[in-house]
Amino acid sequence: MKKAYVFPGQGAQFVGMGKELYETSPLAKELFEKANEILGFRITDLMFEGTDEDLRQTKVTQPAIFLHSVILAKTLGETFRPDMTAGHSLGEFSALVAAGALTFEDGLRLVYKRALAMQKACEVKPSTMAAVLALPDEKVEEICASIDEVVVPANYNCPGQIVISGSLNGVEQACEKMKEAGAKRALILKVGGAFHSPLMEPARLELMEAIEGTKISTPVCPVYQNVSTRGETHPRVIKENLIAQLTSPVKWTQSVRQMIADGAGEFVELGPGSVLQGLISKISKEVTVSGKQ
Repeated sequence: MKKAYVFPGQGAQFVGMGKELYETSPLAKELFEKANEILGFRITDLMFEGTDEDLRQTKVTQPAIFLHSVILAKTLGETFRPDMTAGHSLGEFSALVAAGALTFEDGLRLVYKRALAMQKACEVKPSTMAAVLALPDEKVEEICASIDEVVVPANYNCPGQIVISGSLNGVEQACEKMKEAGAKRALILKVGGAFHSPLMEPARLELMEAIEGTKISTPVCPVYQNVSTRGETHPRVIKENLIAQLTSPVKWTQSVRQMIADGAGEFVELGPGSVLQGLISKISKEVTVSGKQ
């Protein structure tokens, strides 16, 4: 039975995240301090003692979750022996660092660049996302395609739970149609903008330059990427998928199913919260799921 380590994305943050790690592990403390230096501000102060408001800023949220997840993996030392890794959206960067495809420093720089680029793209055009519950994937796709505005499926989280993304008007129209089609809920989310949609194109172009200039090594195990849903090991393919990720949907359901088909029987979530454990349990009742934070 293979062991898969998975890493959460934006929304998993909480005040106090990583504090215990910092206080109990000299390695964690060293890495957190190195991160403060790279970022040019003390992100640890915001993570350990900040406010919910502080942590909700994309430019803080993304590096904070990345740091918590990656440093946790590093403190596991020899016991961290993944057969495969995957991450949800932002978590894919954590998964790549944990599998040795990216260095800690390069991963952090890319995540921070990604966060700033996404925040900037959100300010260019007001946009949003919405969670749709209890509609088949095909129906959600069909409704999105029927609307003249920009609106697309953004996160395939688990069966019966999809997040859509697009212009304010597009998402509002889609939500109405989803409810008419029998969705249990179609709820607009409190997010900065339309992540994983064509509206993130300016951010993708900005990040593409940074990714192209970053060395990606062959990982120690396959990394299941959001765009392809397959276990990738080739640095060039990993790079291409990472560049496409910002404007493409997060195919989490499909990735987890593929990991199970490839032999994963145990999933361990590393990082803040337990969102992925809940999603994986809904995708399959046959696997064991646990987490560390």
